[in-house]
Amino acid sequence: MKANEKSFQRAWRFGAAAMALATTFTVAACGSDAGSSPAPDAAGSHSAHSAHADASVGPPQPLRAGERFVNLRMAEAYTPTPPEGGGTDEYRCQVIDPGLTEAQFLTGTQFTPENVAIAHHAIVYAVPPDRAALVREQDAKTPGLGWQCFGGTGVPGADVEGEDQGATWVDTWAPGATETLFTQDIGFKLMPGSLIILQVHYNLLATDGKPAGPDRSAVRLRLTDGTPQTRELTTFPLDAPTDLPCAAGESGPLCDRAASIADVTKRFGADVGGSADRQVQECNPGGVPKPGDTQTCDEEVEEPMTLFAGFGHMHLLGRSIKVELNPGTPKAKVVLDVPQFDFDSQRLMKLPSPVDVGPGDTLRVTCTHDASLRRQLPQLKKLPPRYVVWGDGTSDEMCTGIMTVSPRKS
Repeated sequence: MKANEKSFQRAWRFGAAAMALATTFTVAACGSDAGSSPAPDAAGSHSAHSAHADASVGPPQPLRAGERFVNLRMAEAYTPTPPEGGGTDEYRCQVIDPGLTEAQFLTGTQFTPENVAIAHHAIVYAVPPDRAALVREQDAKTPGLGWQCFGGTGVPGADVEGEDQGATWVDTWAPGATETLFTQDIGFKLMPGSLIILQVHYNLLATDGKPAGPDRSAVRLRLTDGTPQTRELTTFPLDAPTDLPCAAGESGPLCDRAASIADVTKRFGADVGGSADRQVQECNPGGVPKPGDTQTCDEEVEEPMTLFAGFGHMHLLGRSIKVELNPGTPKAKVVLDVPQFDFDSQRLMKLPSPVDVGPGDTLRVTCTHDASLRRQLPQLKKLPPRYVVWGDGTSDEMCTGIMTVSPRKS
């Protein structure tokens, strides 16, 4: 399996966050700055997540020549409930038809959560016409509004990325995000008959696992016809294992790695539950877990591409995340650095200048987590201590660096 293909497959598993921006940046995404996130204190900014202190989204930038807005909203309000098997997280997917009758380029996206108290993050997927029937079938056979979708879209056969074969991950909202704005000569191509899937991660920790009222979120698409020179964007995800032991002084049954993985499997299913061991196999020599605060993974680049921006995602125990090019060599370069991660201020960062990479290059993602934060955060300290592994819940963790790229010729 090629490294690029492997990387895409891992991205569909984790169902977390990807943010794509543009090449010649007119940035209005994720706070619209290229600096690092504000520094949290030991609990400070992290603890604000329970109320989503900065979850509001501002107005979009004005339309540019040839652009139009398409405003899409969930068909009905939805009230999330805890999934069977326990847990305080639900991932719900809903399909929306943008009514496209001709090819368009997506040059901007703005997701607007209605119920910010329970909206952890959201992913916007574009589904090509040849997979639309699969999505409609999934929607029709599932009782109620939309369907549960831990991981990717939850539609068998729709999450195969590559060569326009499946759902394309075009945007993510997380606290602190505003409008994602591309330049007019860059965008994701949407063909006639394409559908949009909104995957919303509802977290019920703030409500003790009880329903917290309805949500009817929306997304605004910025579309343009494009030109023969318009370049298509894609994302290149990098993720590393999470093997964070219980902090000193903590104890309990979930402080055992195997027990914690079994708990993730119970809450989210075998595919998500198996992510921890799969990532260890892919990232660590010999496939042996390396318990500790800091985890890394190297990804070999197989195809030529240009890096334009990066977006780092972790959960509430995240402290820092970094992506490096060719670490340990004379060509080493840091392409994404968030030295003080703040969940409530996750921001896409444009590179000072585009970086060309190709076969033989290596990208490394490194994340540091802090188990001691669990004792300080209101939404975590009431939960039992656990050996934290990769999982879709807010009480689990992730380590993901998403690079916005454009393929190029050798």
